[in-house]
Amino acid sequence: MLNPLRTVQLFLPVKIFSRGIFMNFELSEEHEMVRDVVRKFARSDLAPVAERMDRDDYFPEDMFRKLGSIGMLGITVPTEYDGAGLDYISQTVCLEEIARVSPAFALSVGAHSNLCLDNLYRNGNREQRDAYVPGLATGKLIGCLGLTEPESGSDSLAMRTTATRKGDDYVLSGSKTFITNAPVADICLAYAKTRPDLKNRGISAFVVESSFAGFRKGKKFDKMGMRGSPTGEIYFDDCSVRGGNLLGGENAGVSIVMSGLNVERSVLAGISLGIQTEVLELAIRYAKNRKQFGTPISEFEMIQEKIATMWVDREASRLLIYSALDTLQKGRGRNREAAAAIMYAAEASTRSSLEAIQIMGGNGYMREFNVERLMRDAKLLEIGAGTTEIRKLIIAREALNELN
Repeated sequence: MLNPLRTVQLFLPVKIFSRGIFMNFELSEEHEMVRDVVRKFARSDLAPVAERMDRDDYFPEDMFRKLGSIGMLGITVPTEYDGAGLDYISQTVCLEEIARVSPAFALSVGAHSNLCLDNLYRNGNREQRDAYVPGLATGKLIGCLGLTEPESGSDSLAMRTTATRKGDDYVLSGSKTFITNAPVADICLAYAKTRPDLKNRGISAFVVESSFAGFRKGKKFDKMGMRGSPTGEIYFDDCSVRGGNLLGGENAGVSIVMSGLNVERSVLAGISLGIQTEVLELAIRYAKNRKQFGTPISEFEMIQEKIATMWVDREASRLLIYSALDTLQKGRGRNREAAAAIMYAAEASTRSSLEAIQIMGGNGYMREFNVERLMRDAKLLEIGAGTTEIRKLIIAREALNELN
């Protein structure tokens, strides 16, 4: 069967005047084709299980593998490795469309496709790519990123997990927590200190299979939102890892972490954008149909003010996200652009979902209308991939340094 995503060649016309004073991003026809393909999948296949995912904290592995069959899980991976060979804008568009139906599923897809697979492909050697990339790209394997630890959240580089060399191999000792996909993962891209005395400069990255001796999955967490995206703990109990599974060289982990964070923040911001689009449309439809005092509430000025603010927030988020993606793909991406994109979009998605609930009143508070689920899901994006507070520090420091 012809894979529509693999036939796409992308071009993004961008007009930029004078240091970003004016930007006009236009998605190409090919990007819109990607959007259409993913939207069809999300509405026809994913939507029927979205409520069950939230209610039962159910992860639909069959849906995950179906995404792999149409090339979306490996969307940034070349076709020679069973990917779609597309760009980060395509990946963001995909997450945006999935998030409109299930932000939780979009989160699991993003953790697999971007945090694990894209990182592994960019930093892996030929042998590592051959061994793992096709399986991850097709969904035969499920991946996760092992970075956060119980004592190192925002200060992620202060990790305590160690990797001690024994002959040609390594022994990992420590644990990871709040790991998206951990309960179902086959592959973990894990970080550990190979030279604790070097602190941040002594971190290395490893590709760890769940079948390796000493690899253990801990409890699965029961979350407020993003239910259906499994989150849990990972333990390395003197876990034996082949030397050939060292990614990017010994003590090269910090550069992998930092390059991955910029990509992660820019791409995962698409989930917040998808939430904003969905709650805005739900609020508008409701306001047009709901009557009070014999008049559709869409004609009330206070309702119009809420809708106007939601629309502006959504469009501002879109511009920040695509600006960050554009600079990233041109090799000019900085921490500030990525941090700004996800910071604003995440806060805006929480604001917009709360406003949608307010517009819908009592109905918005009921589970059957979906808005309350989207609100619960939205909040996580202010916490994951670096909290809002950390993002503001990044933005402020770069702004201050720029004027030195």
